[in-house]
Amino acid sequence: MPALIFDCDGVLADTERDGHLPAFNATFKHFDLPVCWNEEEYAQKLTIGGGKERLKSLLTPEFIGAAHLPTDPEDLSDAVASWHAYKTGVYTDLVADGVMPGRPGITRIVTAAHDAGWTLAVASTSHEDSVRAVLEHAVGKDMAAHFSVFAGDIVAEKKPAPDIYLLALQKLAIPVDDAVVVEDSANGLRAALAAQLRTVVTVSSFTSEEDFTGASLVVTSLGDSPEPAASVLANPHDVSVDHEVTLDVLTQVLTTPRP
Repeated sequence: MPALIFDCDGVLADTERDGHLPAFNATFKHFDLPVCWNEEEYAQKLTIGGGKERLKSLLTPEFIGAAHLPTDPEDLSDAVASWHAYKTGVYTDLVADGVMPGRPGITRIVTAAHDAGWTLAVASTSHEDSVRAVLEHAVGKDMAAHFSVFAGDIVAEKKPAPDIYLLALQKLAIPVDDAVVVEDSANGLRAALAAQLRTVVTVSSFTSEEDFTGASLVVTSLGDSPEPAASVLANPHDVSVDHEVTLDVLTQVLTTPRP
């Protein structure tokens, strides 16, 4: 049977604006770091795959001096690890508080895929604890138990490298022609395309203006009845879509040319 592989942030829930950004800024305040990202600055940081890597991008000589950080690389690495652990805790609490509901259509399409016998998975560069928290909140604990989760630092290179998707295919024992990915960002799309995976993009609050060339289908969301409907933004293979991305739509995507 086919596999349906989701990215997490921006796909299962629109987590960046209401989750990750405030969690990063709460971390900066907690550790008395001289930085507070606004939405424009954070949008730039989203071009970097992985929360730990985004934190490391702060470590210019000027920042290290202003924050009175150690200059020894190992000590700096330990500092970043402690920031990231704190940030993950803040973020997980935000998820548990219900401030980030699942995106339209997620529960519907996951239920349909599970009932049809499809393999379900998440492949994300985020910390595994964060991913599992979002997954359980978006689809429910019982349904989340049917997912394989591939997340965090389990591969050498994060998105846009294809490593996480190649690992998922290997561990799931799924041929590339039997898998559809759902992504929301250009980085994620590039990772999926590099793994030769057909990809549906559901744009999110920070990604709507990105370049999604190569996607099999680009929509505003997966859609739900009666609202909100899915609006098609790009459909290079003329996949038949009404107001929702259904399992039939994903089956059509599987017949489109491989990237």
